[in-house]
Amino acid sequence: MVSASPPPKEVVESKEKWVEGDPSRRAKWWYSTFHTVTAMIGAGVLSLPYAMAYLGWGPGTMVLVLSWLMTLNTMWQMIQLHECVPGTRFDRYIDLGRYAFGPKLGGWIVLPQQLIVQVGCDIVYMVTGGKCLKKFMEIACSSCTQLKQSYWILIFGGIHFFLSQLPNFNSVAAVSLAAAIMSLSYSTIAWAGCLGHGQIDNVSYEYKSTSPTDYMFRVFNALGQISFAFAGHAVALEIQATIPSTPERPSKIPMWKGAVGAYFINAICYFPVAMIGYWAFGQDVDDNVLMALKKPGWLIASANLMVVVHVIGSYQVYAMPVFDLLERMMVKRLNFPPGIALRLITRSAYVGEKHSLCRGPCTNRSILMAISTTGPGKGAGVLDKPVIERTTPGRESEFDLRKSRKIAPPYRVILHNDNFNKREYVVQVLMKVIPGMSLDNAVNIMQEAHYNGMAVVIICTQADAEEHCMQLRGNGLLSSIEPASGGC
Repeated sequence: MVSASPPPKEVVESKEKWVEGDPSRRAKWWYSTFHTVTAMIGAGVLSLPYAMAYLGWGPGTMVLVLSWLMTLNTMWQMIQLHECVPGTRFDRYIDLGRYAFGPKLGGWIVLPQQLIVQVGCDIVYMVTGGKCLKKFMEIACSSCTQLKQSYWILIFGGIHFFLSQLPNFNSVAAVSLAAAIMSLSYSTIAWAGCLGHGQIDNVSYEYKSTSPTDYMFRVFNALGQISFAFAGHAVALEIQATIPSTPERPSKIPMWKGAVGAYFINAICYFPVAMIGYWAFGQDVDDNVLMALKKPGWLIASANLMVVVHVIGSYQVYAMPVFDLLERMMVKRLNFPPGIALRLITRSAYVGEKHSLCRGPCTNRSILMAISTTGPGKGAGVLDKPVIERTTPGRESEFDLRKSRKIAPPYRVILHNDNFNKREYVVQVLMKVIPGMSLDNAVNIMQEAHYNGMAVVIICTQADAEEHCMQLRGNGLLSSIEPASGGC
């Protein structure tokens, strides 16, 4: 009988619950596949054609391939480090950090970076899930009474109050699998729709004509979009910790098999969407390629529902290591007995805190900006209905009439003229961002801004004005807000 050698004294062993035979260590190799897919792929894949428009065929394809290969190599290295010391498994990044940098310094180096990624992603997922639920209901039931976005975030958070009580990674395997399937589904809808749509008339693959400063900014933004699209490493060790390991068959073998499967799924999602979307629309591609297809509302509603399912699974995948950290701290420092009561307190407090962060107007606006600038990372975007014409030219929209009933101080959303966005694109963004905006009103606003330097887009409450302004900026337009003298 072969026994594993005892770990050296300087190695910090993982928590006592990680022992062979524990239910936490019974995962199969395909578990790591869909856990990694859920952590890696987000609805930001729909923005990859837009990144290609600023990089071109050659550089864009090269960056995609290099990012895929480099992150696959780093994933392989993390898998090897999980059992780099005979007889010891580094089930968490903090364990590996303490071994590499020392018991005290290791935690300070590794833990803050991991928590920023995991907690930050959960906040973005909370906001995105609420936004997508809201958008789904607006499209599926336009005559229903619409709730505020904060209420939808509350509903989305309520789902996690229950799912967060599941004890470990293996217990959320079904949720993670559903999320991975949804990622593949809306990616397939995007590239298949572009392929069926074909090339637009007079499609051009030339670089967009903008000012040198703005073009440099957008190129770096495109590089960041592609680079951050390949994520999932922040939970690699924790995923591998669920796989059993023996001297004859260490966990790195099935984990690597699962990682290769995840990267294969990543490739069939990312590369077709990026290349076929750019092939179909060229430099005129929208920052969300699904919007350019102008499919019926039911498809957009379905896509939003897919995003909701996806971010539910992604939230749990990124939250599990944080739950483990909090529970270990409660047991070690407060002598709290492990069990259901511990999970109920720590995990409910975590979900509740994330919800409170998402509801605050200041934090919410900064998160919306983060989504617009780093969408193709681990986050997911709201898929708006392409064209919503509910108004007659020259009349106020229902959106404005609803806002006029509010007592909050009014603010104007101002659109400023620029020298790099096409007029057609400005009109498209206005109709996409402002609910109830008709084609004629959008054209009039665009022309006024073009000839006069600025135009009032809408008058509404401060919170709504700030949200509209952030969305316009996120789509590349110049926008600001200012107090209005009249009512909303």
